[in-house]
Amino acid sequence: LPIVVKAFEMEIIPANRIVAQIGETLILTCNTTGCASPSFSWRTQMDNPLGGTLSNHRTYSTLTMNPVSIMNSHDYLCTVFCGEKEKKEKSIKVELYSFPSDPVIEIRPSLVAGEPVTVICKIPDVYPSGHLEVLLKKEEHVLHEEYFYEDDSTNTETKTVTYSFNPTAEDIGKEITCVAKLQIANMDFEPKERVTSQKLNANFGPQNTIIIASPGNSPMEGDPLKLTCVTESNPPPQIVWRKHLADGSIQHLIENNVLSIPDAHFTDSGLYICEVINRVTNKTERATVDIVIQDGPKNTMISVIPATAVKEGETVTMKCTSSGNPAPVISWKKKKATGDSGKIFKGATLTIQSIKSQDLGLYECEAYNQFGKEEKAVKLLVQVPPQNITVLVYPSENVKEGENVTITCSTYSNPPSQMVLRKVHQEKEIILPSVNGTFILYNVTKNDTGRYLLDVFNEVGNNIKVIEIAVVGRLEKPDQMLPLIIAFSCVTAIAVPVVAILIYVSRKAKINGSYSLVKALRLKV
Repeated sequence: LPIVVKAFEMEIIPANRIVAQIGETLILTCNTTGCASPSFSWRTQMDNPLGGTLSNHRTYSTLTMNPVSIMNSHDYLCTVFCGEKEKKEKSIKVELYSFPSDPVIEIRPSLVAGEPVTVICKIPDVYPSGHLEVLLKKEEHVLHEEYFYEDDSTNTETKTVTYSFNPTAEDIGKEITCVAKLQIANMDFEPKERVTSQKLNANFGPQNTIIIASPGNSPMEGDPLKLTCVTESNPPPQIVWRKHLADGSIQHLIENNVLSIPDAHFTDSGLYICEVINRVTNKTERATVDIVIQDGPKNTMISVIPATAVKEGETVTMKCTSSGNPAPVISWKKKKATGDSGKIFKGATLTIQSIKSQDLGLYECEAYNQFGKEEKAVKLLVQVPPQNITVLVYPSENVKEGENVTITCSTYSNPPSQMVLRKVHQEKEIILPSVNGTFILYNVTKNDTGRYLLDVFNEVGNNIKVIEIAVVGRLEKPDQMLPLIIAFSCVTAIAVPVVAILIYVSRKAKINGSYSLVKALRLKV
């Protein structure tokens, strides 16, 4: 089959002529076919600057004008070379206009019935203004016409039409309309006519000012909140938002009819003021709204005076605080031995006077409102000196030589007690340390006769019991080296039992009719 070779051709898109509005973006494209590696060049009539950005691709080239300005009102020529011999050219005419927005009407002085009024109509950024026509109408009656045919503008201009007349009382509420037309033959663009209307209204207000809170004046924390100030006023008023602060001062917020809080917090609660000011009527009106940001209890804290560890008989005050809206209801519970908690008090401050040992334990503060609850706990310790001390001597305080004597002591205290047994002697004192225990004297002799002091103590207080032991007679046993064993074990009501045994295995520890435990215990006498 024969190979079909396409002829070298070019085109400009859009072709021949384009109508563009000043300020917009315009792209001219020079496209080729039938040439593998074309080269492009652009120029304007009279070799003016291109006024745009060139971008060459393999088979096409673009000229981008962003934005289009008055300097782009030219014929643009695109030249394409294919190799050294083939060359083609095409041109496009760029025609510009500007008619970007509706007229703006201003009526001054602000209308009061019976006084002259001036209507000012402004048509922004028009080009070419020599084609502009403007009509001012009251309802359907034409008040004034103006043409700008004599204008020879070289760029965009804002044109103004002014007309004054004496209105009647019947004119109040009628519409003043400004019609602007930009009629350019052979230029296809829309719109070619723009219209703006405004009513002839007397100055009034502000009046009937209210604040609309969305979604309401009691949103949840974290929700968006929008406050809109709505009023009736002519001319439109200045609106200022303020907020009453807790210290009595007033905080200036923004000057806008809408106050938006995208993520409401508890601190955003308060009295908001919308102040509306009409500078023409010289009147001011205010509206207020009380905003309450709702939230469940949080930041719950417990403070204890004087401390969480107190002596029996003292007064303890526990105070629970919590933030939230509505204000949380606070109650106190105490954990029972079963693990359950029972309510004992309703209120923020729990006071326990003349505290007793049975008052110790875990106290829970519960803060509650309809949006949730939060709990905090504190452990209360009641310090009790040794009390309810019971001392038992077995078999009795009068024993025979060779018998064993057991001294048992039980007590209640917090923190746990320590115990020391002392044997008082006219020459020296022997101290037997223990921890809340039971003391056993093995194989007593007459030297063990005497007064013993049992000192029971903790960091809160102490108690001393006196024991008189008399060793009389003698058991019929051979004289031999007998060990002396003193054992003690903890029997306090609170402390964990601890057992310790001290064993002295030689009669050599008995000196001069009394215990010499100095060497054995390494304690000072």
